[in-house]
Amino acid sequence: MNSTVPSIMQSNESKSLPASDGDSYSSAAPTFSPLYQQIKALITQSLQSGEWKPGELIPSEMELAARFKVSQGTVRKAIDELSSENLVVRRQGKGTFVATHHEARSQFRFLRLVPDNGERVYPENKIIEVKRLRAPAEVARLLEMKAGESVVFLKRVQFFSGVPTILEELWLPGAIFKGLTMERLNEYKGPMYALFESEFGTHMIRAHEEIRAVCADKDVGDLLQIEVGVPLLNVERISYTYGDRAVELRRGLYLTNAHHYRNELS
Repeated sequence: MNSTVPSIMQSNESKSLPASDGDSYSSAAPTFSPLYQQIKALITQSLQSGEWKPGELIPSEMELAARFKVSQGTVRKAIDELSSENLVVRRQGKGTFVATHHEARSQFRFLRLVPDNGERVYPENKIIEVKRLRAPAEVARLLEMKAGESVVFLKRVQFFSGVPTILEELWLPGAIFKGLTMERLNEYKGPMYALFESEFGTHMIRAHEEIRAVCADKDVGDLLQIEVGVPLLNVERISYTYGDRAVELRRGLYLTNAHHYRNELS
């Protein structure tokens, strides 16, 4: 265990910014960081640094309370939030584990297309293209990179029960995804995010999506085996890892004649 972890010595009360040299206070608004949020940030730092790997058991609430010199209730509240954000998973009688995309419960977290009959299955993949190239300006902007930096471009079709249903293009930072090839993707049969996690040390924790309706053109129609003009959902996703670092731009076209896009709001 890391012996140099900082302790938390302030109370739950808000802390105002210090006064300026004169009698008046700075015009900046007071800062407020509840104690459990500070503990949450420290635990997240340990997740980000790899102190606890995906799928591993993290220390107990009592151990974390002693480590950070706070109450067990404060640690519990921090872990509750991490659990609600799918960063950790509580298991009754076993403890709290770092979330992993290899778990069955996580496989559908980022796959929002649901069959109308309600029976969820993971799609089969056909990789069409994988290549390294220089990031176009728009891709670089969305991935918070410099234009011209190396990226991996990937195109694939996903099939449900043998029916081509999703056409996707992915852009990934080349510095992170060295060694990602068509051969490796074809060999791997699990969720792509699980591969990214285990072989490239990149755990997707959240995503931002924009969705609009479009019509299939000829190239798309050929790949999805549909007629030109068929309506599709166009989903653009930016996925983030720890530290709000953008690590994937994904643009997908979804055929919804037998599926629907489901999102859960809370």
